[in-house]
Amino acid sequence: MSQADELILLEWYPSPFAARVRIALAEKGLNYESRPEDLTNKSPLLLQMNPVNKQIPVLIHNGRPICESTVIVQYIDEVWNHKSPLFPSDPHQRAHSKFWADYVDKKIFGGGMQLAASKGEVKEAAKKYLIGCFETLEEELGDKPFFGGESFGYVDLVLIPCHSLFYTYESLGNLSMAEECPKIVDWAQRCLQKESVSKSLCDQQKFYAIISEISRSGSAWTSVQKFLDKLDLLQNS
Repeated sequence: MSQADELILLEWYPSPFAARVRIALAEKGLNYESRPEDLTNKSPLLLQMNPVNKQIPVLIHNGRPICESTVIVQYIDEVWNHKSPLFPSDPHQRAHSKFWADYVDKKIFGGGMQLAASKGEVKEAAKKYLIGCFETLEEELGDKPFFGGESFGYVDLVLIPCHSLFYTYESLGNLSMAEECPKIVDWAQRCLQKESVSKSLCDQQKFYAIISEISRSGSAWTSVQKFLDKLDLLQNS
């Protein structure tokens, strides 16, 4: 990054989506200014830089915004392509990586939100669904240390922020990630050996405490339900 480059990250630290961007920036060795957002009182800058979705994270590069975590990560990898490539060079492998990243967003995060928002038989069904999605990822991982092979890559970066949610999954779903998804837990531990990852993720217990607080707030929980409705549309498209 040249001296003229300015990077500002509008974020909310517990967000797994903001964590993706922090990891990508750390992998590239980029300095940036973090500006935390109050999601109940969004800043004028956030509303200006992301007027469509009004959501974090937003990366502002020399005054120009890039929105949506996966889009931001791809932008970072393309602009600063001299170090720690996140995507494979082969076009087919790149497409394959994007497919699994999309799977994580729709199935893992979507399934986790359904688990958090449901009760009774619906919650039990959501639990089985989420475990099944993780098992599918375990099949894709196979015997490789990382989803990209021998090195940490795009799919790993997109999925690893879910580690912050493991305790939440266990508490809300009455399950054990280590028992149900041992290969994913082992993979996560390998990822956490990277400083770019370990310093970018929210603590599991802290994340659970935040989710518990949100669940007690009717207005905040409404946004969760809207997110679930959006996921249903995506999955049926």
